[in-house]
Amino acid sequence: MWKLGRDEVMREWKEKSLSDLAILYNDSWKVGDEECPYIALEHIEEGKLRLNGIGHSDIVTSNKYRFNEKNFLFGKLRPYFRKVVKPQFSGICSTDIWVVGTRGETDLTFLFYLFANQEFVDLAYSGSSGTRMPRADWKFMKGTVWLIPSDIEEQRTIASVLSSLDDKIDLLHRQNKTLEAMAETLFRQWFVDCDYSCTISDLIEIQNGYAFKSKDFKDVGVNGVIKIKNISENIVDIYNCDFIEELVANQTDSRFVIKTGDILFAMTGAKIGKMGIVLQTERKLWLNQRVGLLKEKYNGSRFLAYLQLKSDYGQDYIDNTATGSAQPNISGIGIENCEFPKITANQIKEYSEKLLCLGAVKY
Repeated sequence: MWKLGRDEVMREWKEKSLSDLAILYNDSWKVGDEECPYIALEHIEEGKLRLNGIGHSDIVTSNKYRFNEKNFLFGKLRPYFRKVVKPQFSGICSTDIWVVGTRGETDLTFLFYLFANQEFVDLAYSGSSGTRMPRADWKFMKGTVWLIPSDIEEQRTIASVLSSLDDKIDLLHRQNKTLEAMAETLFRQWFVDCDYSCTISDLIEIQNGYAFKSKDFKDVGVNGVIKIKNISENIVDIYNCDFIEELVANQTDSRFVIKTGDILFAMTGAKIGKMGIVLQTERKLWLNQRVGLLKEKYNGSRFLAYLQLKSDYGQDYIDNTATGSAQPNISGIGIENCEFPKITANQIKEYSEKLLCLGAVKY
């Protein structure tokens, strides 16, 4: 069951079926809706709880649903269950999207985060029906049972905290993009028409993650484990992670500890080559297997390696070096062998210090 907080705080929480909490709307668009905003699955960012754009409803037909600010949207077409958004306006959307509202004493934002929770997504995935293009099955989902606060004010408090975290993450994403653009401009200026006779290994080495056992992972705790799924958009999501107990953490080598400013690399699967920077945090975090940590050889040199690996040149190198088709992999040595412009140790220090002063890599 989905839980937020510690068990002792949940004495006034009750089990309720999803049908007691949520209702689906399937109101078709009507004549006169041609000027409404239109949302399809491609307009919702996967796992980000926000839109990346809006379409135009003048090209859609009657098999579309209407929504308003009292609804949120959930992509029901597998594998897009992580496409969830709460628009603050009225419009129409694809029929591959659930239009969800609340029942009874349920806060809309709290319910929105319930649907966005990984456990809900996993259940929707397991209960989906159809062969060629499976879809989430509402008949299956509405019978699932969830532990929630009986007091709607407590729901609102929890939803407010989660919403504040989302706002902070979104701000950090935008700040990071601005600073990275500045750093990339400098990077290109420094290395125009350079001789590529060095490698990333002159800047960093790759620290592999620890192979935690599946039985070690918990839904709540203070020791978070960063997996490949937590790396996206050049940021590491340190909030939606699994946890290990203190006993397991105490038995794990400290070299697997993650700290503010660390750069992580996805070494396996569909996200191979994706990187993220750990933003400022006091959380206890641990490195999971198949996630690489860039350990720098000079102060700030990990950011030079980062900019090279995320460049078109670096991403092409990763694609061409990775082995395996169904599940591509790249080794730490494979990453370290990526070519880099020939520069001296003093130049590495000079360029790294400039990036540190820029603030794009201030952590």
